[in-house]
Amino acid sequence: SLQAKMSRPVQAQRLEGIDKNIWVEFVKLAATYSKVNLGQGFPDFSPPGFLKEAFVRALSGENHMVHQYTRAFGHPPLVKILAQFFGKLLGQELDPMTNVMVTVGAYQALFCCFQAFVEEGDEVIILEPFFDCYEAMVRMAGGSPVFVPLRLKAPTDGKLMSSAAWQLDPAELASKFSKQTKAIVLNSPNNPLGKVFSREELGLLAELCVKHDVLCISDEVYEWLVYDGKEHVRIASLPGMWERTVTIGSAGKTFSITGWKVGWTVGPNRLLQHLRTVHQNSVYHCATVGQEAVAQGFQRELELYGKPDSYFIQLPKELQQKRDRLVQSLDAVGMKPIIPEGTYFLVADISQFKSDVPDVPDSSEPYDSRFAKWMVKNKGLAAIPLSAFCCAAHRSSYSHFLRFCFAKEEATLKAANDILQRWKQEKTGP
Repeated sequence: SLQAKMSRPVQAQRLEGIDKNIWVEFVKLAATYSKVNLGQGFPDFSPPGFLKEAFVRALSGENHMVHQYTRAFGHPPLVKILAQFFGKLLGQELDPMTNVMVTVGAYQALFCCFQAFVEEGDEVIILEPFFDCYEAMVRMAGGSPVFVPLRLKAPTDGKLMSSAAWQLDPAELASKFSKQTKAIVLNSPNNPLGKVFSREELGLLAELCVKHDVLCISDEVYEWLVYDGKEHVRIASLPGMWERTVTIGSAGKTFSITGWKVGWTVGPNRLLQHLRTVHQNSVYHCATVGQEAVAQGFQRELELYGKPDSYFIQLPKELQQKRDRLVQSLDAVGMKPIIPEGTYFLVADISQFKSDVPDVPDSSEPYDSRFAKWMVKNKGLAAIPLSAFCCAAHRSSYSHFLRFCFAKEEATLKAANDILQRWKQEKTGP
């Protein structure tokens, strides 16, 4: 029989245990039950007109070469403008051919980093909660993730907290660096918390990286989405960090075009040369037309940099209003939102809703995961449990929070508010 012939395991051992992905389950649940989806992180509003026009121009223009392969490591107009733009922000003279590489979204940029730098026996420090692919990608490369949790320092005045209240313990962080530590993954602004790491916090990370000769993989896809006048500090601009940091960016989050899948890495050639090897032998090449249009978007933004018409100034203003609307809706019904300083996301404490979804003693599934499933099936509102962004050993510490995405149309946020209001009325009675 075929079964007898296939007695040898076909799965590579390093995939063992990372083949389960919570997104598959929650995306399916949202598609089946949700009336309002605040789960996955993508805008349901239109990208800026100037970018769509650039795409149409590129697609239908005279230059038929945009329908063919371009340079494997990045379309020349795009790497040139990225080198100019980020050179200015990082205080570095960037060579577009060696200091910038274009990838299939920031996701592939991350994959290239882990494959290029991490091998058996290497440890990679991951600050927790974290975007879930970090752990899987470290393990696929043969490395061991080492988790350092951010803990909530709750104020006593009963006011709503800011995401700045999630803090690292400096001594705990320092204790995780060892001879085996190859890299640390930094994500600021942080998904899922919305935390924007301060200059002091980044200074501490930088000091430890320099002291222990550790690489920094800095995922900065939400770099433009910071609120309340907060400053996004790029860790590669701190002393001793340029030569050991790969900075990752995303046109998806920058221009609200997550489906275009255009990302990039910026860093010294000594690091990027290894990313090029992985890129060349995996995807090889990214879609030319998207790169051409994104290059034109950045050209526009370079000319408008710091001016009120800049999309990088307009988008965070709009998103801050959407954030405040969702904060208000959640707060009004007793889900305690933690006000994010950046990103598309906020997390809210669901402790006061425990009576709706009773605990199941000895359940291996975290409470917030069961709550999120119950909420989408019974209320039609989709969100993601915060425990999905934690390692298995620490899930119980984060199991009474949900992550909501507020990068949505007004109508979507209003529909979410209506669901929450009806829910509140059912709880309290007329």
